[in-house]
Amino acid sequence: MKNALCLAVVTCLALGSCAVGDDEFRPIFDGKTLDGWKVNESGEGFKVEDGTITGRGGRCHIFYVKEELKDFELKVDVKINDGGNSGVYFHTAYQQEGWPEAGHEVQVNATHRDPVKTGSLYNLVKLFESAGKPDEWFTLHIAVKGETLRVSVNDKVLYEYVQPPGVTIPRRINQGVIAFQQHDPGSVVHYKNILLKK
Repeated sequence: MKNALCLAVVTCLALGSCAVGDDEFRPIFDGKTLDGWKVNESGEGFKVEDGTITGRGGRCHIFYVKEELKDFELKVDVKINDGGNSGVYFHTAYQQEGWPEAGHEVQVNATHRDPVKTGSLYNLVKLFESAGKPDEWFTLHIAVKGETLRVSVNDKVLYEYVQPPGVTIPRRINQGVIAFQQHDPGSVVHYKNILLKK
């Protein structure tokens, strides 16, 4: 039985005829529209510009509402302006206004006055040196499995965070959607090559 199963797997791989599951990265932004995404507060906050999801203006969030996630990996190329501030939320929920109350935020901030810089897990893991430079593209990789979060920038692991047992507040590793943040009128942020693996 074991040999037959191994043979089936090898044959499947050789022929390339197996169905693709959730174990491969797939794009969740087509570079042209915001299909599957929903903007709150300010309809002007996020738009598609030159194949990127671009945030400008006052506080605003854009939520990928097409699916909820539990265990997942997200890879996204990000560029933030000098003095800009943004973030990537996960395990959150769409809300019409305000800062997202559920889930966690991985900070995107190279030189903003907020001392908590790119890659930080806001209010929990504080990095005071940015893993990305202003006005330069970098790749942010967020991976969640069970109660463990791993954050990497440009293929360098910054840290692993393990959620302690018994956390019941909304801001926790749990389940929910992804969102990008536009922080303030002085910030301009770009997101592209947005890849998701469940």
